[in-house]
Amino acid sequence: MEEIIKVENLYKEINGRIILKNVSFSIYRGEIFSIIGGSGSGKTSITKIIVGLWKPTKGKVLVFGKEIDKLSKVELDEIRKNIGYVFQEGALFDSYKVWENVVFYYLEHGGYSEKELRKLAVEKLKLVNLDESVLDLYPSDLSGGMKKRVAIARAIVTNPQLVIYDEPTSGLDPLTSRVIDKLILELRDKTGSTALVVTHDMISAFGISDRVMVLKQGEIIAIGKPEEVLENPHPYIQSFVGNLKPCLKVKSG
Repeated sequence: MEEIIKVENLYKEINGRIILKNVSFSIYRGEIFSIIGGSGSGKTSITKIIVGLWKPTKGKVLVFGKEIDKLSKVELDEIRKNIGYVFQEGALFDSYKVWENVVFYYLEHGGYSEKELRKLAVEKLKLVNLDESVLDLYPSDLSGGMKKRVAIARAIVTNPQLVIYDEPTSGLDPLTSRVIDKLILELRDKTGSTALVVTHDMISAFGISDRVMVLKQGEIIAIGKPEEVLENPHPYIQSFVGNLKPCLKVKSG
């Protein structure tokens, strides 16, 4: 299987505090890989290193076969074009209409007419189950679930090979959270992209993932298929297993 991301013996230290300790894992093309853990476990730190915002203290991080902290700015920008990022709070621009938010990458880079960009926005919005009726709305006009879907549409506007979802169900009610879970699955199936999901939502992680990695205080506790991780005897994992099993699974097959 082709490795989209390969992390080897990753350490990250900030102001003398070890954030990540000897973290190693791979993410393969076409899979949904979730990283779970409590606040301060190092989940988001890993994504910051993957997209080149932070450099490893030690270890290697390869994205699409290239060592991310060794790239030039031009090379890094090219890598980032192939990575869609869904921010935890959506991070939509309040003063921009929905269509402008979705195609923001192309607005910044220029060279396209408004007609072309609106057409592209409609195309991506349809993938997240929204239609042209929302094009000229502002984020303030949208529900929490709709904002999240617009944020996802923006993340996939460049047809990225990898989509990183940072707490995609954060702030959403349980029903809307499961809608977003289903959408992540559908997008993987429709586009053939790879998904890295960072979440503390255990139902989401174990319901949609091909594999799950559990972090605690910057170290890997377990990694494997959801059913394998659920059977792991580690006390940290078993502390939440009992409430999970009745809720699984989201996967449609």
